[in-house]
Amino acid sequence: MPKKKKSATKVRPAKKWCLYVLQCGDGTLYCGITNDLERRIAQHRTGKGARYTRGRGPLKLLRSWPQKNKSAALKAEIAFKRLTRTAKDAKLAS
Repeated sequence: MPKKKKSATKVRPAKKWCLYVLQCGDGTLYCGITNDLERRIAQHRTGKGARYTRGRGPLKLLRSWPQKNKSAALKAEIAFKRLTRTAKDAKLAS
């Protein structure tokens, strides 16, 4: 019985997770995480992102911060969401 050749596995580079903050057209902020920022912002702009951002355009990316992994991104998102609006604005400005 002939041996099967092992197929070459393609190694994909690990996508980096990030925390991002959008400003909606009504002045409110939206915070989320993703491992593909361009794709995620495009989803928000076409109405296929978070329910919160639908109908609140135009959306503007204010800031994004790289994270080590998904777990770190989730923790950073929770920490950001717990801040007051004044503290969020200060963090965005720094």
